[in-house]
Amino acid sequence: MHAFDVLGDPVRRRILELLAEGEAPAGAVCAIVSAEFGITQPAVSQHLRVLREQGFASVRADGRRRLYAVDARGLQQASDWLSPFERFWRGPLAALGTELKRGQRARRLDADADAVHDRADGPADPPRDEE
Repeated sequence: MHAFDVLGDPVRRRILELLAEGEAPAGAVCAIVSAEFGITQPAVSQHLRVLREQGFASVRADGRRRLYAVDARGLQQASDWLSPFERFWRGPLAALGTELKRGQRARRLDADADAVHDRADGPADPPRDEE
């Protein structure tokens, strides 16, 4: 099975999204996925098995619980396949990064100018009480 065959299923993608947040017990993954997709616990278990067998997820026993986590091997296979195509988005993403940095710099310069202006005006003297 190719990495994209695994990732092509929305249930498996959702499971990976949950696992990307950190290690999770099978029961918690099952509860969330069952509620979102309306599938049974055995169906979720089958998806977890596919993810495990294809190198996308790992599992470890913790007492009676089975804790799942992302395994980078499957994701690396997908990344390797995609790498010849990176040139199609690398340039536009770099340009976006440059524009974001320009905007951050402009906001910082504006804030610095406002601070200098505020210091030049000085703090307003509080009104004095007449005695």
